[in-house]
Amino acid sequence: QVHLVESGGGLVQPGGSLTLSCTASEGIIGSYTMGWYRQAPGKQREPVGTILSGGTAYYPNSVKGRFTISRDNAKKTMYLQMNSLKPDDTAVYYCAADLSGDTWRYWGQGTQVTVSS
Repeated sequence: QVHLVESGGGLVQPGGSLTLSCTASEGIIGSYTMGWYRQAPGKQREPVGTILSGGTAYYPNSVKGRFTISRDNAKKTMYLQMNSLKPDDTAVYYCAADLSGDTWRYWGQGTQVTVSS
């Protein structure tokens, strides 16, 4: 069993930066594919990026060049570095682990990111 906890959310001005963390308080995640998702009010949850166990990351066009996913398997933590933030990036951000087909086995509880002046 893996228990994921996100942290680092908050209020940031447009153009600012923020780093989110996702830590596994229980379980081992080193071999898992992990990912970040977000859900804005009234919208469906959408992918922000995926990182393989070896560290290769993939991003949708909406965040490519602005967001960077990394991981430290020894610390059981994945990070989401977000730069050049826009109001449209406002959402609850979730981390996920252990991808099987199109299904993630584990999800965190989410952390709110608000981009506003």
